[in-house]
Amino acid sequence: MEKNTSGGGENVNQAYDTVGDDPPHYEETSFSGTTGTGGDHREMRPSVASAFGHNTLDRVPRIEYYRNVGSVSGHRAVRPSLQELHDVFQKNDGVADTADRVAGSDGSHSEDVESIPPQEKGGVVKFGWIKGVLVRCMLNIWGVMLFIRLSWVFGQAGIGLGIVVIVLSVVVTTITGLSMSAICTNGVVRGGGAYYLISRSLGPEFGGSIGLIFAFANAVAVAMYVVGFAETVVQLLKENNAIMVDEVNDIRIIGCITVVILLGISVAGMEWEAKAQLILLVILLVAIVNVFVGTFIPATEDKKSKGFFNYQMSIFTENFTPDFRDGETFFSVFAIFFPAATGILAGANISGDLKDAQAAIPKGTLLAILITGVTYLAVALCVSSTVVRDATGNHNDTITPGTICKGSVACELGYDFSSCATEDCRFGLMNDFQVMTMLSGFGPLITAGTFSATLSSALASLVSAPKVFQALCKDNIYKALHFFAKGHGKNNEPIRGYILTFIIAVAFILIAQLNVIAPIISNFFLASYALINFSCFHASYAKSPGWRPAYRFYNMWLSLFGAVLCCAVMFVINWWAALITYILEIFLYVYVTVKKPDVNWGSSTQAVTFVNAVNNTLTLSAVGDHVKNFRPQCLVLTGAPKSRPALLDIAHSFTKNYGLCITCQVFVGPRPETMMEMNASMERNQMWLQKKKRKAFYAAVTCNSFREGAESLLQASGIGRLKPNTLVLGFKRDWQSAEVEDVQSYVGVLHDTFDFEYGAVMLRIDEGLDVSHIVQAQEDMERMASEQLALESEENGGKGMFKKSRKHSKQVLTRAKNLSVHVPQSAEDVKVTQKLQEASTQFQKKQRKGTIDVWWLFDDGGLTLLIPYILTTRKKWKDCKMRIFIAGEPGRIEQDKAEMQSLLEKFRIKCVDINVIDDLHTKPKSENWKAFKDMIKPFRLHEGSEMGSTQRKDSSWKITDSELEMFEEKTSLQVRLNELLQQNSKMANLIIVSMPIARKGSVSDHLYMAWLDALTKNLPPTLLIRGNHKSVLTFYS
Repeated sequence: MEKNTSGGGENVNQAYDTVGDDPPHYEETSFSGTTGTGGDHREMRPSVASAFGHNTLDRVPRIEYYRNVGSVSGHRAVRPSLQELHDVFQKNDGVADTADRVAGSDGSHSEDVESIPPQEKGGVVKFGWIKGVLVRCMLNIWGVMLFIRLSWVFGQAGIGLGIVVIVLSVVVTTITGLSMSAICTNGVVRGGGAYYLISRSLGPEFGGSIGLIFAFANAVAVAMYVVGFAETVVQLLKENNAIMVDEVNDIRIIGCITVVILLGISVAGMEWEAKAQLILLVILLVAIVNVFVGTFIPATEDKKSKGFFNYQMSIFTENFTPDFRDGETFFSVFAIFFPAATGILAGANISGDLKDAQAAIPKGTLLAILITGVTYLAVALCVSSTVVRDATGNHNDTITPGTICKGSVACELGYDFSSCATEDCRFGLMNDFQVMTMLSGFGPLITAGTFSATLSSALASLVSAPKVFQALCKDNIYKALHFFAKGHGKNNEPIRGYILTFIIAVAFILIAQLNVIAPIISNFFLASYALINFSCFHASYAKSPGWRPAYRFYNMWLSLFGAVLCCAVMFVINWWAALITYILEIFLYVYVTVKKPDVNWGSSTQAVTFVNAVNNTLTLSAVGDHVKNFRPQCLVLTGAPKSRPALLDIAHSFTKNYGLCITCQVFVGPRPETMMEMNASMERNQMWLQKKKRKAFYAAVTCNSFREGAESLLQASGIGRLKPNTLVLGFKRDWQSAEVEDVQSYVGVLHDTFDFEYGAVMLRIDEGLDVSHIVQAQEDMERMASEQLALESEENGGKGMFKKSRKHSKQVLTRAKNLSVHVPQSAEDVKVTQKLQEASTQFQKKQRKGTIDVWWLFDDGGLTLLIPYILTTRKKWKDCKMRIFIAGEPGRIEQDKAEMQSLLEKFRIKCVDINVIDDLHTKPKSENWKAFKDMIKPFRLHEGSEMGSTQRKDSSWKITDSELEMFEEKTSLQVRLNELLQQNSKMANLIIVSMPIARKGSVSDHLYMAWLDALTKNLPPTLLIRGNHKSVLTFYS
């Protein structure tokens, strides 16, 4: 409970960057302006002296103070701490106060990608916004849809609804682009693309779930694009009678060869991959221009027979209205077109390879959406204004221009295609997927454009999947996948990820069932878009001060609309694929949540949780307390939580998940000496509680006495309705040998507890509660084992022996944890230590079948009855039944028992037995009374003796004869109660007894401690409970 300290402690607050354990060292400076580039120190810039006019520790604002430890973008300097500026200045030899510290090898790297130092500094390839984002996004969005299926889309939907299809797709991608722009300009963006943006915004649960799905989707997309390329090649082989085996196996052969070539380009490095993308872009642009040029070249007779008549207003008018066939609808056509609009994340996915990702991603992505959207519309309008829906391709179907026929508008242009109404035709917008080749200026260029579109998309996906997967593995969210986090070469290339992506792509190429998997992949991409939009909305909704995106052209409600729209489109494309996507995402979300990865990225989820907690607390404060909702809210004086585990465990048993539990520590001593240790303990002890899965908070204060600290905690702990109402503390076993001030302080805490109208719960275990000396010994042994591991690793050298040393170290650590102390002990000491260890963990185990004996002797409002009832509802205590013991008068046993039975029934609390004790007033046995007299003998003040008056001046704290005589009956009651407890409850799992109260100013502290000692000695674990005499139980509904 209390902690005496004589010095500072090590600050291990993991919420902040650690910069070493030693005090800061300041070098003397000549104010010459020289700045070190290495080492542990940096001299002060001249501007510091010139700005303030004197030598000072204070620093002007600098970007170096805000970098992460191990930042790859520059040195991180550590500004002087508040303590260094505020504490009394002590000048050491050779030490001045004018130099900045630079975080280096003594700082621990944070888990963020920002903190991972690069393998090599020289020759790293970084791309600008055009080559890195714009080109990649355009190539990924301009897919085979542009040349093969766009004419069919406008043939089915017509020009009017076709424009709606394209515009709706662009709206979805534009909203997502705006949201992504806001997120990526809200701080430094590292490698990982969509995964990085989502995980840093919504946290590891959302990021980890979508990251794995997104990486897999990109890997399978490689197979889809390669198969699209292979199908086009096989079609050419078929037309030229050059099939190798058969169509299916030819697709597999060509697909596998293509993936191998693409893998070689990717592994060669991002520079080679970027060059390949530029070549493919040139081919694609030429092919697109070729389409526009072809529409202006006068149509030949062959082209006219296939439905191409150059620009005609009549064709535009006829094709403007929809003509859905073969069961197609607007939504089915939209579902076929929309995957062509995806690919907007191609630039973001290589965010780690961009010179300035914050500027490049918004500019390149949004411009790519605009250019490709306009291109799709322009190409579609050109084609649908020049080609009719149906054509026979027969040169003999000519008629006199203007002749009335039942065919299309082609009748006015000299062709009768009316036969297409009764028989299948091969040409026209609705029937020929090669319309673009037919109307273009040079047909082979369209084939080259198709190759370029498929290969560029495949190459982009082949690069994106490993990059995203590597970032996911570096964060170690899925520990089994950490193998793939390693990078190679100057660009930290994920070679292992490339190989894994290659294997996945080849597997799906060989399966050759991509028509089934394609809708799922499209839904995976849409799920990523939905979460990007939701991330932007969520961050804006949280109103966190850290949400300050440089990109201002976004709206939180527009982002929410975009998220909902993406989810809706998922079901439009394929409802069962959408369900599969949601199920997978929910499964991975739950998995990551359960695993609780040790990362903290300051997500908007944390911000919203905080806002909700504040709002709920305020709402709760506006509602008055009601007895039906009372629950013990415990302030537990454990000291360091690991020091008294039994006390924490019993309190946690009746607060877990349902009530407030605050473990408290009082650091006693001068503030300068205890402050550092207290600050160091805050985060460390809270982390320990989380690691041990204890639903509790940790609080600490520093005071000159234990009582002052406890008083501060009693008054100031909690907020609103979330305030403690019950103090839980351990019995002071050493009260007979302790200093008088310590006993007075301990009893004073109990007096303060009742003054502040708290309930009190005191735990006594005969073996004791404090195991801090055992914990310290174990930590010393573990530290020695760690040092031994480091020494062995250094001696063995190389990586070959590392695993062996690590295994040996684990054996050493295991032995260390099993040792109780690190110094030689006698057999008796070892036995006592073992018993203490067993007792300290007894409440962590499932309790054996038995009873909880409740001695409800005084009506304290019901807390003495409520706590054991709560215990019986817990899983570890479910085999324990309650027995009730009450005080009664002789001759009224049955009546008292019936009254208590009736009261318990009204309270709806079950017990197996009710015992009425009618001989409490009987005097205790003489030997027990004598033992009590002997116990208090050292603390007696005999007023009748000669020394009485002298002693009374110096020993006012002692037990006087008059006091003992005044409280003889109450003293006798405690001894007698112990006899009855020994007689009736010796075999109980837990004993709960009403705590006696000592009236202030009347009962001396040592007499009160003697009462508590006599009442609870030589018993199973015992809880002394006293409520604040306000009802905590009610039988009203």
